[in-house]
Amino acid sequence: MGFDYAPPKYAQVVAEIKSRIERGQYPPGSLLPSEHQLVSDFGVSRPTIVKALASLRQDGWIDTQQGKGSFVRGRPALAGAERTRPAESLLELPEAQLSGELVQAGVKLAPGYVTRLLGLEPGTKAFLRQLLLGEDGPVELASMWLPMELASGTSLASPDLLDESIRHHLQARKKIRFDHAVERISARRPTGEEAALLQVALDSPVLNVIVTAYDATARPLQVVDIVLPGDRHEIHDAYPFT
Repeated sequence: MGFDYAPPKYAQVVAEIKSRIERGQYPPGSLLPSEHQLVSDFGVSRPTIVKALASLRQDGWIDTQQGKGSFVRGRPALAGAERTRPAESLLELPEAQLSGELVQAGVKLAPGYVTRLLGLEPGTKAFLRQLLLGEDGPVELASMWLPMELASGTSLASPDLLDESIRHHLQARKKIRFDHAVERISARRPTGEEAALLQVALDSPVLNVIVTAYDATARPLQVVDIVLPGDRHEIHDAYPFT
């Protein structure tokens, strides 16, 4: 790599908790310390701990039980291989638990790639909710696009961060169930607006992750467009052979 890479704070927490599990400090079946205890232990914010626990849960290291806490499962298969899903937190975690700020929320003329992915006519307006994420400076710009009819009758235009994810908000308000998603990752230069928000040079490379979420009938529901400065992120994946 041509740059110095420091993993984000949540990834450092994930790595340390995995190490403690493997060393037996947190044995299988034991209850992990509470979020409050982990915040104090690692000296990070609660959103960082929430994101770390979500990653551990997704990869099979822990189970979380409502009202009881998180229990250690042990080292799962594929535990030695790291995976990075940039859109996962945006689709699953409450906005209020993400370290960031709301940049804009409202109706905008949708760019061509959004209308194509959402199955809209060219030149159609769509609803945009945009977040700038990062604890010690901006590290991620996330734009969530939805058809106007899905945003209508919701609280997505609120100037405050939501206490749930957009996915869960739509499921509760519109009775819409997300079924699957298709992800595309590419590299490009940032636009002027992206460069200004992310505090990067116009000639700096960024990773662009575009995720389209669908219902069970393959109707597109949401497009998540994530811009990641190339010198602040790495993408990892792991998969079994069948």
